[in-house]
Amino acid sequence: MSSDDTARAFSARSIDTRSALTPEQAEAVLGLLAEAAEADGQQPVSEQGRLHLRGGAREGVSHLLLTVEDELVGYAQLEDTDPVEAPAAELVVRPSHRGRGHGRALGAALLAASGKRLRVWAHGGHSAARHLAQVLGLTLFRELRQMRRSLTDLELPDPVLPEGVTVRAFVPGKDDTAWLAVNAAAFAHHPEQGGLTPRDLDAREAEPWFDPAGFFLAERRGEIIGFHWTKVHAEEGLGEVYVVGVRPGDQGGGLGKSLTTIGLRHLSRQGLPTAMLYVDADNTAAVSVYERLGFGVYETDLMYRTET
Repeated sequence: MSSDDTARAFSARSIDTRSALTPEQAEAVLGLLAEAAEADGQQPVSEQGRLHLRGGAREGVSHLLLTVEDELVGYAQLEDTDPVEAPAAELVVRPSHRGRGHGRALGAALLAASGKRLRVWAHGGHSAARHLAQVLGLTLFRELRQMRRSLTDLELPDPVLPEGVTVRAFVPGKDDTAWLAVNAAAFAHHPEQGGLTPRDLDAREAEPWFDPAGFFLAERRGEIIGFHWTKVHAEEGLGEVYVVGVRPGDQGGGLGKSLTTIGLRHLSRQGLPTAMLYVDADNTAAVSVYERLGFGVYETDLMYRTET
């Protein structure tokens, strides 16, 4: 691209920040994300971020639309809902328009909107994302691993539940409030998961992949004390250990491992060849459990942040 072309792209570029997207804008962003995912081999925006695209305004969430001559070529999302941590962001540029400064422009807009207090996800940890982080003055903060294992000829020890504990499937509309409370307690240290609201749960229950038969609840005396929510990515032929949680006070007795095994057997019965999950690299206890269950690292997402 010549310097004249770059100058024209810069002069025609504009960034529009919105608290909510119209249905047409949401579809345009989803199309951009799909194009980037096909080129990069990975979704550029998390599931939570994609759910934020529809359904109107959400407190603390902003959408940045970067256009060049009325064409959507970049998108960023800023979520400022954590009372302690800096706002978190994700951004993407259309593959055919990369290398023209659009990523840097979105990053600068995110820094301005967050008061230069920012965390940014780089899904897959690609070299271009690392370079952009350096340009924006961000440093590596968090490593999220995707781990996978085969479900073909799955052989795992039978799950052993603690005394008095039974397992059943989640019932939408009945278990929502109790599950949200246990989820918040189990992930009090993890604001992205522990901060799920009724609206967030409703959005997931409305997704085509949602199947309560794969959402397992462990109970003692009628109270939920743990859970394993599985997810099926039908197009990719993947089953996901979506989230496993155990209520504080009931941890350390092997319930999490047993629930994981129950979910993996469920996914295997669906005929899925592979299981996946996400886990923070510094959560050594969980990484160890998953490694013993046959999981290995497949790829890594990185989070960068401004110096604090």
